[in-house]
Amino acid sequence: MSIRAVRGAIQVEADERQSILDGATELVTEVMARNRIEPDDLVSILFTATPDLTAEFPAYAARQLGLTDVPLMCATEIAVPGALPRTLRLLAHFDTELRRADIRHVYLRGAAALRTDLPR
Repeated sequence: MSIRAVRGAIQVEADERQSILDGATELVTEVMARNRIEPDDLVSILFTATPDLTAEFPAYAARQLGLTDVPLMCATEIAVPGALPRTLRLLAHFDTELRRADIRHVYLRGAAALRTDLPR
């Protein structure tokens, strides 16, 4: 068993609480599904949000999914000029038998443009 990391991102519609919660829920759910991650496999999740998203903590969505004993942290993504707006990102660490090459990183909605090299 190894600890691996998986990345993901999603662009949300607006800086509104429900939009952020819905986007974060979709992102966490898809990352876990594509990588066959069970809640007990999670070591931690770091969320970032672009500076234009301030209406809610994306980690709150993970708590609503039942990830109440997983260490979660939120931070602001650096404000690079021209960067994709309204974007939530995550970096999740988890225990797995998967090889690094088998990890499925997840880029949803407009954030798919960030990693056009990945299969959908």
